[in-house]
Amino acid sequence: MTWARGIALGMGVGLSLVGCGSSATTQSVLTRNRTTATGPPATSAAVPHHRRHHRRARPPAPDPGTLPQTAQVPSSHTRAFHGEMRDLWRAILTDQTMKGRAAFFPETAYAQVKSIGDAAADWEDRLFADYRFDIEAAHQLLGAAPPSTQLIGVIVPAAYAHWVGPGACLNRVGYEEVPNSRIVYRENGEVRSFGIASMISWRGRWYVIHLGYVGKLSIGGRVDDPSTGQGVSVPSSTC
Repeated sequence: MTWARGIALGMGVGLSLVGCGSSATTQSVLTRNRTTATGPPATSAAVPHHRRHHRRARPPAPDPGTLPQTAQVPSSHTRAFHGEMRDLWRAILTDQTMKGRAAFFPETAYAQVKSIGDAAADWEDRLFADYRFDIEAAHQLLGAAPPSTQLIGVIVPAAYAHWVGPGACLNRVGYEEVPNSRIVYRENGEVRSFGIASMISWRGRWYVIHLGYVGKLSIGGRVDDPSTGQGVSVPSSTC
């Protein structure tokens, strides 16, 4: 599928197509040529030692949250962002929060951002717990999603993005924040959508920090502004 860039949806907003169906996994099929052996099997001696290729295992990528913040403004037109949104969609379809873990702001980055006593506990007990509740609420909204339910894309209102600097919101490190993005999907042939309340940046990538609501009025999850059609993003300012 060809990635879309900058499709006008009014208000200067682009729709990032992520091309994901309702299946919880994406299969890559590798085709190998097979031949039927008619003689004795070849031995390793048939290949000169100097021509053998040994593939070295790649070292694991560093946790981005352990690296310093940058001033790079995130884009919603990247493979990394599309992958995050596919992961989030799978988490909602299956009601399995950990499938959407990569779309959520890293705990290690949060520890760098906040000048509070126990940032790790706040991330785990408040932010990620709310994310879990909100994914459950979105899953309930979809109900028994039919196989035809398909993620169309995510509208990120880049014009509403703003810098939240050190000193604000108990921060010691700044970040970009964008409110009220829209997850757009098709169910039974009808286009529907709901919101991502807030995303913030780390090293030039958007991450969800509040899915259903910024703050909680009571225990439990919430779906942000579900509606028919693509919905409308509105400006707001949060931490």
